[in-house]
Amino acid sequence: MTATEKFTKGMATVASDIAQGFFEITHNGFALLGLAVMFAVITLTARPEIRQAGEVQLMSWLQSRQTIVTGIVGDVEAVERATAANPQSLPKQQAAVAFWLSKKYNVAPEPLSALVAEAFEIGASAKIDPTLILAIMAIESGFNPFAQSPVGAQGLMQVMTKIHSDKYETFGGKFAAFDPLANLRVGVKVLKDCIQMAGSVEGGLRYYVGAANLENDNGYTEKVMVEYNRLQQVATGRSVPLTSPQTVTAPTHAPEEPSVDGASNAPLASNDHATTVAMVAR
Repeated sequence: MTATEKFTKGMATVASDIAQGFFEITHNGFALLGLAVMFAVITLTARPEIRQAGEVQLMSWLQSRQTIVTGIVGDVEAVERATAANPQSLPKQQAAVAFWLSKKYNVAPEPLSALVAEAFEIGASAKIDPTLILAIMAIESGFNPFAQSPVGAQGLMQVMTKIHSDKYETFGGKFAAFDPLANLRVGVKVLKDCIQMAGSVEGGLRYYVGAANLENDNGYTEKVMVEYNRLQQVATGRSVPLTSPQTVTAPTHAPEEPSVDGASNAPLASNDHATTVAMVAR
């Protein structure tokens, strides 16, 4: 064997040894990495508080990086708080109502879609036509969740927060009156009590607006019923022309006569008016 052959053979042996060593090191390294991952998974499963702390730190780091890149301070809970939904994801009937209301009242379809979906859900539970609920919101506030009347009626359904503060306790307190979904749910509760007490939808609306003891309600019931009829037609797929949003003029006087339980019958809920049944219905 010549010197060249010996040198070549030696280099091949060295290369083989290096490759074998690299394989063993890599193999052992992957094995150790796998064990580390397995132990980490077991630890995070057994100790959820460690996992939660890690998630908080990771999200904090990601937010910091996002703030550095964009210059905007983010809020990861903003999407969860947003009262909005994709109208395309709604059932056909609900989507039709949402788009029609959006055009008529100049409100974005996404937040309206969330309200429509909620109205249909809570309406089924309360056994109240959801389009009636939406008609009341339309007449009372024009779908402005921050609306407030001179007498203190607040939110989408213009519920008197001072009178119905107990109903907002499960939503975190009286300021929930300006949360669209909370106001909707409380308003439906008051409306249901009014209808049950009056024995009819029209009579319930007179109670809701605070005109049960008045000669007339300044056309409030008629306006709600007209809008209710339109929305029913929209929900059934009919083409209904848009008209200007209707407004309601407050009654000039609300009697202070005692109710059946001795409570005052002064206005309790609604635009510039309220539900005279509120204290009775609680």
